[in-house]
Parts: sequence; structure tokens; C-alpha cells
Amino acid sequence: MEIRGRREASVGVGFATRQVGSMTKPTTIISMEGDVITLKTVSTFKTTEIKFKLGEEFDETTADDRKVKSVVTLDGGKLVHVQKWDGKETTLVRDVNDNNLTLTLTLGDVVSTRHYVKGE
Repeated sequence: MEIRGRREASVGVGFATRQVGSMTKPTTIISMEGDVITLKTVSTFKTTEIKFKLGEEFDETTADDRKVKSVVTLDGGKLVHVQKWDGKETTLVRDVNDNNLTLTLTLGDVVSTRHYVKGE
């Protein structure tokens, strides 16, 4: 599945990264081979890719270069991605509905939402 979108808000990153991020229109590609899920995000600013098995912790370097411990689970059809680092925790929920994906990012009481529409 390939989803395209525009950033609505930023959470937990520096000013310059937020400014660039707000202007990008990233492409998110979610694929599965066996029990390994690949989540790749491509933009003119940066490309990231993670591979994981549901429910298994893995090391991740985020787009803003944080080193985190991550776990992704499936909850009611939504991918729930929890990242932990330096005593902090971020939750990213990816909800695919028809040709749309909503990404909700939560850090403490700050919530960011990004909407994607399936590309042609």
C-alpha cells in the first residue's frame, strides 16, 4: 500500500526539522513479507525504513535521529507503534480506512495528526 500526505503538526522535534517537515509531502509504503512488516517513509527531506515483527521490541533510529526502543502491535486493525527513549514515550497510531491513512502521534499531552491519501 502506498499512501501520500501532508503534515498537520509536529511533536518533539527541533524548529528547523518542523519547518522542513511541514513543507514535505512524504510517501509511506507499508509492506509485509512473511511475518516481517516493512514501513518506509520517503520524502525529499529524508527517507526512513524500519522492519519489524508485531509484538517484538526492536532498535530504531527515528527521522530526527533519536535512538529508541520500539514495539509495534495490531489493535483493532490499527498499527500501534510505541517508541521509548530517555524516560520518554511516543505512541504513533496508523489507521488505514479505505484509501486513507491517519497517523496520530502522541507525546505526553501533545497530539499531532497527519492525514494521507492513497497515491495512484
